[in-house]
Amino acid sequence: MSHIAEPGNTETASPQALPWVERLVSFDTVSRNPNLGLIETVRDELRAAGVESTITTDKRGQWANLFATVPAHDGETNGGIVLSGHTDVVPVDGQDWSSDPFKPEIRDGLLYGRGTCDMKGFIGTALALLPKMQATKLARPIHFALSYDEEIGCAGAPLMLTDLQKRGVRPDGCIVGEPTSMRPIIAHKGINTYNCCVRGFAAHSSLTPKGLNAIEYAARLICFIRDVADEFRAEGPFDELYDVPFTTAQTSTIKGGNAVNTVPAECSFQFEFRNLPTMDPELVFSRIDAYARETLLPKMQKEHASAAIEFSRIASAPGLDASEQAAITQLVRALTENQEKHKVAYGTEAGLFALAGVPSIVCGPGNIEQAHKANEYVSLEQLAACEAFLGKFIHSMSVDAHVAR
Repeated sequence: MSHIAEPGNTETASPQALPWVERLVSFDTVSRNPNLGLIETVRDELRAAGVESTITTDKRGQWANLFATVPAHDGETNGGIVLSGHTDVVPVDGQDWSSDPFKPEIRDGLLYGRGTCDMKGFIGTALALLPKMQATKLARPIHFALSYDEEIGCAGAPLMLTDLQKRGVRPDGCIVGEPTSMRPIIAHKGINTYNCCVRGFAAHSSLTPKGLNAIEYAARLICFIRDVADEFRAEGPFDELYDVPFTTAQTSTIKGGNAVNTVPAECSFQFEFRNLPTMDPELVFSRIDAYARETLLPKMQKEHASAAIEFSRIASAPGLDASEQAAITQLVRALTENQEKHKVAYGTEAGLFALAGVPSIVCGPGNIEQAHKANEYVSLEQLAACEAFLGKFIHSMSVDAHVAR
Protein backbone atom coordinates (compact mmCIF):
# COMPACT_ATOMS: atom_id res chain seq x y z
CA MET A 1 0.00 0.00 0.00
CA SER A 2 1.31 3.45 -0.83
CA HIS A 3 1.26 6.21 1.79
CA ILE A 4 2.22 9.30 -0.19
CA ALA A 5 1.53 12.78 1.13
CA GLU A 6 1.55 15.53 -1.46
CA PRO A 7 4.28 18.18 -1.09
CA GLY A 8 3.44 20.94 1.32
CA ASN A 9 0.51 19.09 2.91
CA THR A 10 0.34 17.68 6.40
CA GLU A 11 -0.93 14.12 6.40
CA THR A 12 -3.70 13.30 8.86
CA ALA A 13 -2.75 10.78 11.53
CA SER A 14 -3.54 7.27 10.31
CA PRO A 15 -6.55 5.60 11.92
CA GLN A 16 -6.04 2.24 13.57
CA ALA A 17 -8.28 0.64 10.93
CA LEU A 18 -6.24 1.83 7.93
CA PRO A 19 -4.36 -1.46 7.29
CA TRP A 20 -7.62 -3.41 7.23
CA VAL A 21 -9.28 -0.91 4.88
CA GLU A 22 -6.29 -0.97 2.52
CA ARG A 23 -6.26 -4.74 2.55
CA LEU A 24 -9.90 -4.93 1.54
CA VAL A 25 -9.54 -2.31 -1.19
CA SER A 26 -6.68 -4.33 -2.69
CA PHE A 27 -9.18 -7.04 -3.67
CA ASP A 28 -10.70 -6.31 -7.08
CA THR A 29 -14.27 -7.16 -6.17
CA VAL A 30 -16.04 -5.41 -9.03
CA SER A 31 -19.42 -7.15 -9.10
CA ARG A 32 -18.61 -9.14 -12.23
CA ASN A 33 -15.62 -10.68 -10.41
CA PRO A 34 -15.77 -13.28 -7.61
CA ASN A 35 -15.45 -11.92 -4.08
CA LEU A 36 -14.63 -15.28 -2.51
CA GLY A 37 -10.96 -14.42 -1.98
CA LEU A 38 -11.89 -11.42 0.18
CA ILE A 39 -14.51 -13.41 2.08
CA GLU A 40 -12.10 -16.27 2.78
CA THR A 41 -9.46 -13.82 3.99
CA VAL A 42 -11.91 -12.28 6.46
CA ARG A 43 -13.08 -15.76 7.53
CA ASP A 44 -9.49 -16.88 8.18
CA GLU A 45 -8.68 -13.76 10.20
CA LEU A 46 -11.83 -14.14 12.27
CA ARG A 47 -11.12 -17.84 12.81
CA ALA A 48 -7.59 -17.04 13.97
CA ALA A 49 -9.19 -14.78 16.60
CA GLY A 50 -11.58 -17.55 17.67
CA VAL A 51 -14.65 -16.35 15.77
CA GLU A 52 -16.33 -18.76 13.35
CA SER A 53 -18.22 -17.63 10.26
CA THR A 54 -21.10 -18.93 8.18
CA ILE A 55 -20.58 -18.51 4.44
CA THR A 56 -23.42 -18.66 1.92
CA THR A 57 -22.60 -18.83 -1.79
CA ASP A 58 -24.65 -18.45 -4.92
CA LYS A 59 -24.94 -21.17 -7.56
CA ARG A 60 -21.64 -20.11 -9.13
CA GLY A 61 -19.81 -20.86 -5.88
CA GLN A 62 -17.40 -17.92 -6.19
CA TRP A 63 -19.64 -15.13 -4.89
CA ALA A 64 -20.27 -15.32 -1.17
CA ASN A 65 -21.75 -13.71 1.94
CA LEU A 66 -20.22 -14.00 5.40
CA PHE A 67 -21.99 -13.83 8.75
CA ALA A 68 -20.03 -14.05 11.99
CA THR A 69 -20.88 -13.46 15.62
CA VAL A 70 -18.86 -12.16 18.56
CA PRO A 71 -20.92 -13.68 21.38
CA ALA A 72 -22.00 -12.00 24.58
CA HIS A 73 -19.94 -12.71 27.71
CA ASP A 74 -22.34 -15.51 28.67
CA GLY A 75 -22.03 -17.17 25.27
CA GLU A 76 -25.35 -15.87 23.92
CA THR A 77 -25.31 -15.51 20.13
CA ASN A 78 -28.87 -14.47 19.46
CA GLY A 79 -30.17 -10.91 19.54
CA GLY A 80 -27.53 -8.21 19.41
CA ILE A 81 -26.63 -5.79 16.64
CA VAL A 82 -25.39 -6.44 13.08
CA LEU A 83 -22.64 -4.36 11.46
CA SER A 84 -23.38 -4.78 7.76
CA GLY A 85 -21.53 -3.95 4.56
CA HIS A 86 -21.28 -5.08 0.96
CA THR A 87 -17.94 -6.25 -0.43
CA ASP A 88 -18.56 -5.63 -4.14
CA VAL A 89 -17.66 -2.39 -5.88
CA VAL A 90 -18.65 -0.73 -9.16
CA PRO A 91 -16.44 -0.98 -12.28
CA VAL A 92 -13.59 1.38 -13.06
CA ASP A 93 -13.84 0.88 -16.84
CA GLY A 94 -13.47 4.11 -18.80
CA GLN A 95 -12.70 6.20 -15.72
CA ASP A 96 -9.62 8.44 -15.57
CA TRP A 97 -7.90 7.48 -12.31
CA SER A 98 -4.79 9.25 -11.04
CA SER A 99 -3.60 6.05 -9.34
CA ASP A 100 -4.30 2.32 -9.49
CA PRO A 101 -7.83 1.98 -8.06
CA PHE A 102 -6.91 -1.32 -6.40
CA LYS A 103 -3.67 -0.08 -4.86
CA PRO A 104 -4.91 2.27 -2.13
CA GLU A 105 -2.95 5.48 -1.82
CA ILE A 106 -3.03 8.32 0.70
CA ARG A 107 -2.71 11.88 -0.59
CA ASP A 108 -3.40 14.96 1.48
CA GLY A 109 -5.29 13.10 4.19
CA LEU A 110 -7.50 11.22 1.73
CA LEU A 111 -7.40 7.49 1.04
CA TYR A 112 -7.95 6.86 -2.68
CA GLY A 113 -9.10 3.59 -4.20
CA ARG A 114 -12.18 1.84 -5.48
CA GLY A 115 -14.40 1.00 -2.54
CA THR A 116 -12.65 3.21 0.01
CA CYS A 117 -15.87 5.19 0.40
CA ASP A 118 -18.42 2.63 -0.81
CA MET A 119 -18.01 0.78 1.47
CA LYS A 120 -14.83 -0.99 2.51
CA GLY A 121 -13.96 1.89 4.82
CA PHE A 122 -16.75 0.86 7.17
CA ILE A 123 -16.10 -2.87 6.87
CA GLY A 124 -12.38 -2.46 7.52
CA THR A 125 -13.01 -0.25 10.52
CA ALA A 126 -15.44 -2.75 12.02
CA LEU A 127 -13.03 -5.64 11.51
CA ALA A 128 -10.15 -3.67 13.00
CA LEU A 129 -12.14 -3.27 16.21
CA LEU A 130 -12.63 -7.01 16.71
CA PRO A 131 -9.97 -7.10 19.49
CA LYS A 132 -11.86 -4.34 21.34
CA MET A 133 -15.11 -6.30 20.99
CA GLN A 134 -13.47 -9.42 22.41
CA ALA A 135 -11.85 -7.48 25.25
CA THR A 136 -15.23 -6.02 26.24
CA LYS A 137 -17.64 -7.88 28.51
CA LEU A 138 -20.52 -7.79 26.05
CA ALA A 139 -24.09 -7.93 27.32
CA ARG A 140 -25.30 -8.66 23.80
CA PRO A 141 -23.56 -10.16 20.77
CA ILE A 142 -22.16 -8.17 17.85
CA HIS A 143 -22.46 -9.61 14.35
CA PHE A 144 -20.58 -9.02 11.11
CA ALA A 145 -22.58 -9.33 7.87
CA LEU A 146 -20.66 -9.02 4.59
CA SER A 147 -22.52 -9.45 1.31
CA TYR A 148 -21.90 -9.73 -2.44
CA ASP A 149 -23.61 -8.12 -5.46
CA GLU A 150 -25.20 -5.19 -3.65
CA GLU A 151 -24.20 -2.91 -6.52
CA ILE A 152 -26.28 -4.86 -9.04
CA GLY A 153 -29.50 -4.79 -7.08
CA CYS A 154 -28.82 -6.19 -3.60
CA ALA A 155 -28.68 -9.71 -5.03
CA GLY A 156 -26.52 -11.37 -2.37
CA ALA A 157 -27.97 -10.29 0.98
CA PRO A 158 -31.33 -12.10 0.59
CA LEU A 159 -29.48 -15.43 0.52
CA MET A 160 -27.77 -14.58 3.81
CA LEU A 161 -30.99 -13.37 5.42
CA THR A 162 -32.80 -16.55 4.40
CA ASP A 163 -30.00 -18.58 5.98
CA LEU A 164 -30.27 -16.57 9.21
CA GLN A 165 -33.98 -17.23 9.38
CA LYS A 166 -33.48 -20.95 8.80
CA ARG A 167 -30.89 -21.05 11.60
CA GLY A 168 -33.09 -19.07 13.96
CA VAL A 169 -30.67 -16.14 14.22
CA ARG A 170 -32.69 -13.08 15.21
CA PRO A 171 -30.66 -9.88 15.61
CA ASP A 172 -32.25 -6.96 17.43
CA GLY A 173 -31.00 -4.35 14.99
CA CYS A 174 -28.61 -3.54 12.14
CA ILE A 175 -26.28 -0.69 11.24
CA VAL A 176 -25.52 -0.58 7.52
CA GLY A 177 -22.30 1.38 7.05
CA GLU A 178 -22.92 3.01 3.66
CA PRO A 179 -21.27 6.44 3.29
CA THR A 180 -23.39 9.01 5.11
CA SER A 181 -20.66 11.31 6.51
CA MET A 182 -21.39 9.54 9.82
CA ARG A 183 -24.92 10.96 9.95
CA PRO A 184 -27.83 8.64 10.80
CA ILE A 185 -29.99 7.96 7.73
CA ILE A 186 -33.49 6.88 8.67
CA ALA A 187 -34.97 6.26 5.21
CA HIS A 188 -34.06 5.55 1.61
CA LYS A 189 -35.90 4.75 -1.59
CA GLY A 190 -36.57 1.33 -3.05
CA ILE A 191 -34.84 0.24 -6.26
CA ASN A 192 -36.57 -1.75 -9.01
CA THR A 193 -34.91 -2.65 -12.33
CA TYR A 194 -36.50 -4.44 -15.25
CA ASN A 195 -35.70 -5.64 -18.75
CA CYS A 196 -38.34 -5.31 -21.44
CA CYS A 197 -38.18 -7.17 -24.74
CA VAL A 198 -40.51 -6.01 -27.53
CA ARG A 199 -40.91 -8.59 -30.30
CA GLY A 200 -42.03 -7.51 -33.75
CA PHE A 201 -41.56 -9.06 -37.19
CA ALA A 202 -38.71 -8.51 -39.64
CA ALA A 203 -39.23 -7.35 -43.21
CA HIS A 204 -37.38 -5.44 -45.90
CA SER A 205 -37.67 -1.73 -45.19
CA SER A 206 -39.29 -1.18 -48.59
CA LEU A 207 -42.13 -3.44 -47.39
CA THR A 208 -42.81 -1.93 -43.97
CA PRO A 209 -46.51 -2.94 -43.87
CA LYS A 210 -45.40 -6.59 -43.99
CA GLY A 211 -43.26 -6.18 -40.88
CA LEU A 212 -43.75 -4.96 -37.31
CA ASN A 213 -41.25 -2.39 -36.06
CA ALA A 214 -40.22 -3.43 -32.54
CA ILE A 215 -38.15 -0.28 -31.97
CA GLU A 216 -41.07 2.03 -32.68
CA TYR A 217 -43.33 0.25 -30.20
CA ALA A 218 -40.55 0.06 -27.64
CA ALA A 219 -40.19 3.83 -28.06
CA ARG A 220 -43.87 4.30 -27.25
CA LEU A 221 -43.47 2.27 -24.07
CA ILE A 222 -40.34 4.21 -23.12
CA CYS A 223 -42.21 7.47 -23.61
CA PHE A 224 -44.99 6.17 -21.35
CA ILE A 225 -42.44 5.39 -18.64
CA ARG A 226 -41.22 8.98 -18.97
CA ASP A 227 -44.82 10.20 -18.70
CA VAL A 228 -45.21 8.25 -15.45
CA ALA A 229 -41.98 9.80 -14.15
CA ASP A 230 -43.17 13.29 -15.12
CA GLU A 231 -46.44 12.67 -13.29
CA PHE A 232 -44.62 11.72 -10.08
CA ARG A 233 -42.45 14.81 -10.42
CA ALA A 234 -45.46 17.10 -10.84
CA GLU A 235 -48.02 15.46 -8.58
CA GLY A 236 -46.06 13.43 -6.03
CA PRO A 237 -46.49 12.02 -3.49
CA PHE A 238 -43.65 14.07 -2.02
CA ASP A 239 -41.30 13.75 0.93
CA GLU A 240 -39.23 16.91 1.25
CA LEU A 241 -36.61 15.25 3.47
CA TYR A 242 -35.18 13.62 0.29
CA ASP A 243 -32.91 15.52 -2.08
CA VAL A 244 -35.18 14.20 -4.86
CA PRO A 245 -38.50 14.23 -2.98
CA PHE A 246 -40.59 12.04 -5.31
CA THR A 247 -40.51 8.63 -7.00
CA THR A 248 -38.34 8.63 -10.13
CA ALA A 249 -38.20 6.46 -13.25
CA GLN A 250 -35.93 6.28 -16.28
CA THR A 251 -34.88 4.10 -19.22
CA SER A 252 -31.16 3.43 -19.04
CA THR A 253 -30.13 1.10 -21.91
CA ILE A 254 -31.63 0.11 -25.26
CA LYS A 255 -30.71 -2.28 -28.08
CA GLY A 256 -32.53 -3.14 -31.27
CA GLY A 257 -32.36 -3.72 -35.02
CA ASN A 258 -29.57 -5.05 -37.21
CA ALA A 259 -29.58 -2.97 -40.41
CA VAL A 260 -30.94 0.36 -41.61
CA ASN A 261 -32.89 -1.31 -44.42
CA THR A 262 -34.59 -3.93 -42.21
CA VAL A 263 -37.72 -3.57 -40.12
CA PRO A 264 -36.41 -4.47 -36.66
CA ALA A 265 -37.89 -7.65 -35.22
CA GLU A 266 -36.74 -7.08 -31.66
CA CYS A 267 -35.89 -4.27 -29.28
CA SER A 268 -34.92 -4.65 -25.65
CA PHE A 269 -34.36 -1.97 -23.06
CA GLN A 270 -33.77 -1.69 -19.34
CA PHE A 271 -35.52 0.70 -17.03
CA GLU A 272 -35.63 1.42 -13.32
CA PHE A 273 -37.74 3.27 -10.86
CA ARG A 274 -36.85 4.40 -7.34
CA ASN A 275 -39.92 4.59 -5.17
CA LEU A 276 -40.48 6.39 -1.92
CA PRO A 277 -40.71 3.69 0.75
CA THR A 278 -44.32 4.69 1.42
CA MET A 279 -45.25 3.78 -2.17
CA ASP A 280 -45.91 0.18 -3.25
CA PRO A 281 -43.48 -0.55 -6.13
CA GLU A 282 -45.87 -3.13 -7.58
CA LEU A 283 -48.36 -0.36 -8.24
CA VAL A 284 -45.77 1.51 -10.27
CA PHE A 285 -44.87 -1.52 -12.36
CA SER A 286 -48.50 -2.51 -12.82
CA ARG A 287 -49.17 0.81 -14.60
CA ILE A 288 -46.35 0.16 -17.04
CA ASP A 289 -47.39 -3.44 -17.54
CA ALA A 290 -51.05 -2.50 -18.08
CA TYR A 291 -50.15 0.07 -20.74
CA ALA A 292 -48.05 -2.54 -22.54
CA ARG A 293 -50.72 -5.26 -22.42
CA GLU A 294 -53.89 -3.21 -22.83
CA THR A 295 -52.83 -0.40 -25.16
CA LEU A 296 -49.72 -1.35 -27.12
CA LEU A 297 -50.00 -5.10 -27.55
CA PRO A 298 -53.47 -5.11 -29.19
CA LYS A 299 -52.22 -2.57 -31.76
CA MET A 300 -49.11 -4.64 -32.40
CA GLN A 301 -51.04 -7.88 -32.83
CA LYS A 302 -53.31 -6.23 -35.39
CA GLU A 303 -50.17 -5.72 -37.47
CA HIS A 304 -48.73 -9.18 -36.74
CA ALA A 305 -50.23 -11.94 -34.61
CA SER A 306 -46.88 -13.07 -33.19
CA ALA A 307 -46.14 -9.72 -31.53
CA ALA A 308 -45.16 -9.81 -27.87
CA ILE A 309 -43.97 -7.64 -25.00
CA GLU A 310 -42.07 -9.46 -22.26
CA PHE A 311 -40.92 -8.06 -18.93
CA SER A 312 -38.36 -9.64 -16.62
CA ARG A 313 -37.30 -8.29 -13.26
CA ILE A 314 -33.54 -7.82 -12.98
CA ALA A 315 -33.38 -6.81 -9.34
CA SER A 316 -35.34 -5.13 -6.61
CA ALA A 317 -34.55 -3.89 -3.13
CA PRO A 318 -37.10 -2.43 -0.73
CA GLY A 319 -36.89 1.04 0.64
CA LEU A 320 -36.20 1.84 4.28
CA ASP A 321 -38.43 3.88 6.56
CA ALA A 322 -37.01 3.46 10.05
CA SER A 323 -39.07 4.20 13.12
CA GLU A 324 -37.79 6.98 15.33
CA GLN A 325 -38.93 4.90 18.30
CA ALA A 326 -36.86 1.87 17.26
CA ALA A 327 -34.04 1.06 19.68
CA ILE A 328 -31.46 0.99 16.88
CA THR A 329 -32.49 4.48 15.72
CA GLN A 330 -32.27 5.88 19.22
CA LEU A 331 -28.92 4.15 19.80
CA VAL A 332 -27.26 5.54 16.67
CA ARG A 333 -28.69 9.00 17.29
CA ALA A 334 -27.25 8.91 20.81
CA LEU A 335 -23.84 7.69 19.65
CA THR A 336 -23.56 10.29 16.87
CA GLU A 337 -25.24 13.01 18.94
CA ASN A 338 -27.24 13.81 15.82
CA GLN A 339 -31.02 14.26 16.00
CA GLU A 340 -31.51 15.62 12.48
CA LYS A 341 -33.71 13.68 10.08
CA HIS A 342 -31.91 12.64 6.90
CA LYS A 343 -33.23 10.55 4.00
CA VAL A 344 -31.41 9.56 0.81
CA ALA A 345 -32.39 8.64 -2.75
CA TYR A 346 -29.81 5.86 -3.12
CA GLY A 347 -30.62 2.34 -1.95
CA THR A 348 -28.94 0.10 0.61
CA GLU A 349 -29.38 -3.34 2.13
CA ALA A 350 -30.99 -1.79 5.20
CA GLY A 351 -34.40 -2.16 3.58
CA LEU A 352 -33.80 -5.90 3.19
CA PHE A 353 -32.84 -6.31 6.85
CA ALA A 354 -35.89 -4.31 7.92
CA LEU A 355 -38.15 -6.43 5.69
CA ALA A 356 -36.68 -9.52 7.38
CA GLY A 357 -37.73 -8.14 10.77
CA VAL A 358 -34.41 -6.56 11.79
CA PRO A 359 -34.86 -2.82 12.52
CA SER A 360 -32.11 -0.99 10.65
CA ILE A 361 -30.44 2.36 10.13
CA VAL A 362 -27.68 3.58 7.81
CA CYS A 363 -24.55 5.29 9.11
CA GLY A 364 -21.00 5.11 7.81
CA PRO A 365 -17.86 7.04 6.82
CA GLY A 366 -17.44 9.00 3.61
CA ASN A 367 -19.70 10.96 1.31
CA ILE A 368 -21.83 9.26 -1.34
CA GLU A 369 -20.79 12.01 -3.78
CA GLN A 370 -17.31 10.43 -3.86
CA ALA A 371 -18.61 6.94 -4.65
CA HIS A 372 -18.75 5.30 -8.10
CA LYS A 373 -16.48 7.88 -9.76
CA ALA A 374 -12.80 8.08 -10.68
CA ASN A 375 -10.48 8.84 -7.76
CA GLU A 376 -12.99 7.64 -5.19
CA TYR A 377 -11.78 8.44 -1.70
CA VAL A 378 -12.60 8.52 1.97
CA SER A 379 -10.90 10.98 4.29
CA LEU A 380 -8.80 9.69 7.15
CA GLU A 381 -10.82 12.06 9.32
CA GLN A 382 -13.99 10.16 8.40
CA LEU A 383 -12.36 6.80 9.13
CA ALA A 384 -11.26 8.15 12.53
CA ALA A 385 -14.81 9.36 13.18
CA CYS A 386 -16.12 5.90 12.30
CA GLU A 387 -13.58 4.33 14.70
CA ALA A 388 -14.76 6.63 17.46
CA PHE A 389 -18.41 5.85 16.70
CA LEU A 390 -17.86 2.09 16.71
CA GLY A 391 -15.77 2.35 19.86
CA LYS A 392 -18.71 4.02 21.61
CA PHE A 393 -21.04 1.45 20.06
CA ILE A 394 -18.99 -1.43 21.50
CA HIS A 395 -19.09 0.19 24.95
CA SER A 396 -22.86 0.62 24.62
CA MET A 397 -23.11 -3.16 24.14
CA SER A 398 -21.13 -3.87 27.30
CA VAL A 399 -22.39 -5.16 30.64
CA ASP A 400 -21.12 -1.97 32.30
CA ALA A 401 -23.19 0.21 29.98
CA HIS A 402 -26.29 -1.90 30.53
CA VAL A 403 -25.85 -1.76 34.32
CA ALA A 404 -25.45 2.02 34.14
CA ARG A 405 -28.82 2.29 32.44
